[in-house]
Amino acid sequence: MTVKSLVSCLLPAFLLGAILVSVSSALLARAEKSRDSGQAAILAVLAAQQSDWNKGDIRGFMEGYWKSSELTFAGTRGFTRGWQPVMARYERSYADKAAMGTLDFSELEIRQLGPDAALVLGKWHLERQAGDLGGIFTLVFQKFPEGWRIIHDHTTQSPPETK
Repeated sequence: MTVKSLVSCLLPAFLLGAILVSVSSALLARAEKSRDSGQAAILAVLAAQQSDWNKGDIRGFMEGYWKSSELTFAGTRGFTRGWQPVMARYERSYADKAAMGTLDFSELEIRQLGPDAALVLGKWHLERQAGDLGGIFTLVFQKFPEGWRIIHDHTTQSPPETK
């Protein structure tokens, strides 16, 4: 085999490989950008929830949730299904600003599950005159035309610290 015939055989394979690498790099860059923008949007939802809570605005806080009968909340009292029942649960548990206290989210971890879904782990803490509360949560977010919303919330309260 001559060098010329070898080059003519290998050149198409080399060009195809270069094109595949280029396309793969572009797709990875697009996926990375999408992941970063999804994480930023999710963090914005959580920041708005924290702000609304700290203003005593449960309805504003609930805007971070999927307004659907299929929304689920899992807590120490079991499951609550549907946006309106979850809203009623919050209103019963936190009847006024004093009961709501000041909310802080921390140790947030966002795991993108796909272009339209993410898992968020974190800690919550309420500072209140009646006594602080805190615990951990797992949220499942889904991207809708109106933005990212929580479709499932599993929140647990840590037992009170003993001194």
